[in-house]
Amino acid sequence: MRGPSAALLPLALLALPSTLPAQAPVDSLLARLEGHWHMTGQVRGAPVTYTLDASRTLAGRWVELHMLDIQRPPQYEARVFIGADTIPGRVLVHWLDSFGAAYSVPHGEGTVTGDTLRFTIPYRDGPFRDTFAWNRADGSWHFLLESGNGSGRWRTFAEYDVRPAHDVPTR
Repeated sequence: MRGPSAALLPLALLALPSTLPAQAPVDSLLARLEGHWHMTGQVRGAPVTYTLDASRTLAGRWVELHMLDIQRPPQYEARVFIGADTIPGRVLVHWLDSFGAAYSVPHGEGTVTGDTLRFTIPYRDGPFRDTFAWNRADGSWHFLLESGNGSGRWRTFAEYDVRPAHDVPTR
């Protein structure tokens, strides 16, 4: 493509994100994830503690979760991107972590129902279902990560209590 229309294409692409409809229920729940958090729980039955920093990124269309193990050196680190899809009520999730690029595909899809975000990532070796539930009473979150066998049976892979970092006593 040549000429004036080719020069306008980048401007049109820049305008596109602002024309996408906002999803109030999804964005409202994702906004509650923003902040600095302390995660305690277990992965495959072993106790873990992480810091979690969550903030808007990429023109505010995504909430990026940065999970980091408090051990030095850290044994685990993840960046999780959660955003509202153009399909009302649906969210898309990209989970990237220290296990490497091969485990970052495919993306996950899910929904928001009330105070709960649930998404499934259809990994080649079996699906993962993640449920993030916000507790209105104390402002905490409960994260449940389950692995599936492909025939509807789920087992707990990891589970976390997620609290605002300012609620955690310092040592």
